[in-house]
Amino acid sequence: MGKITVETCNIEGLKVITPTVFGDKRGYFMETYNYNDFKEVGIDLEFVQDNQSASKKGVLRGLHFQKEHPQDKLVRVIRGEVFDVVVDMRKGSKSYGQWYGVLLSEENKKMFFIPKGFAHGFLVLSDYAEFTYKCTDFYHPGDEGGIIWNDPELGIEWPIESGMEITVSDKDTKWPPFSKIKNQES
Repeated sequence: MGKITVETCNIEGLKVITPTVFGDKRGYFMETYNYNDFKEVGIDLEFVQDNQSASKKGVLRGLHFQKEHPQDKLVRVIRGEVFDVVVDMRKGSKSYGQWYGVLLSEENKKMFFIPKGFAHGFLVLSDYAEFTYKCTDFYHPGDEGGIIWNDPELGIEWPIESGMEITVSDKDTKWPPFSKIKNQES
């Protein structure tokens, strides 16, 4: 045991996980997931689907969530670097409507555990990035919701470099602001 270290975040439930990396002149080895280690730190879940995406610099994906079939996620970057962001959408949470961001890269090898009830997105900072994540429920296409990525009420501090061109899907440009979702839930 003890092959991972866990940083708790200022939002309850979020965890930044750093695996132990064994390296030598040949390269490195690490366990990216071990049920027993994760259970020991309070993540006792069954992951049922793995996803992977590739994106170029400036691609911003999100902020997405599943409405009726929420997913816990364990995300990481296997190539490149991204700024990963979540927004707490858990009604009654002390941090409802707050965001948290973490830098994930192939260099730092950190993973980000995101429990159910968060909107999620990321911005690619490197020329190219490959992003993987494990989910505790299957994706249901008709169940997706989202928040506009640049909502001024949320005030997410995306690390957009001067001159960086942001590329967002058509779908992601049409999500409502958080205030509209909050009012629909009331």
